[in-house]
Amino acid sequence: MGKRTRTSGEHTTTFKVVAGITLPIFGAMADIRVRNPEALPAEGPFVLSPNHYSEIDPIIMGIATWKSGRAPHFMAKASLWRIPILRGVLNGLKQIPVERDRSARSGTPMQAAAKVIENQGSVIVYPEGSLTRDPDLWPMRGKSGAVRLAKTAGIPLIPAAHWGTQRLMPRYGRGIRPIPRKRIDVVFGAPLDLSDVSNAHNQEQVTKATERLMSEISKLVGELRGLEPPLERWNPSSAGQSETGRFRG
Repeated sequence: MGKRTRTSGEHTTTFKVVAGITLPIFGAMADIRVRNPEALPAEGPFVLSPNHYSEIDPIIMGIATWKSGRAPHFMAKASLWRIPILRGVLNGLKQIPVERDRSARSGTPMQAAAKVIENQGSVIVYPEGSLTRDPDLWPMRGKSGAVRLAKTAGIPLIPAAHWGTQRLMPRYGRGIRPIPRKRIDVVFGAPLDLSDVSNAHNQEQVTKATERLMSEISKLVGELRGLEPPLERWNPSSAGQSETGRFRG
């Protein structure tokens, strides 16, 4: 992977300090290989949508995004901001707090994400909404937030995939398995064409675009795994599963 020049003003001192600590630690545990880093815009806002099957996924995707020249911004549980030291780090990294208790929300996660976009930042949105319920770790049914955010802001929506994270930390695993060193592959895809979505409030068009997004993510996962993705995506509701929280696979 060729080195890209960092031109965006989103790379704060906090980002550089955290990257300086995180990259060597995870570099010792995993060989993170990034394919097609040039798919990420060198500057300007965009929405990045990867697959999700391990609780350590955000760190791996954050490292891959940073290695590709951009600073990652995630939607994270607002409860993390109640930890004094962590609050300062999260604010310095310009991460996006999400209140799970609707009564406690002063604004929506999408409004918070829009502020990052206004500052020319990138936002990473997991379209599945939680760890996949698919028994074989393929992407499951997606939700529309990523498409709506990208369409409303008029910015690129880029599918992404990774494979190998489960060897470092299994789905709902209780700890990291650093030995032996794992290989993790990450790939960024071409921006999704949203020209057929007239606006973010057209439910039918947004639903179809979300399905296309999940298809592209699944293709990228299949490329990394050397397998064809399933023709139908896992639907937690049809399988009698909850869509959030831990579950028995």
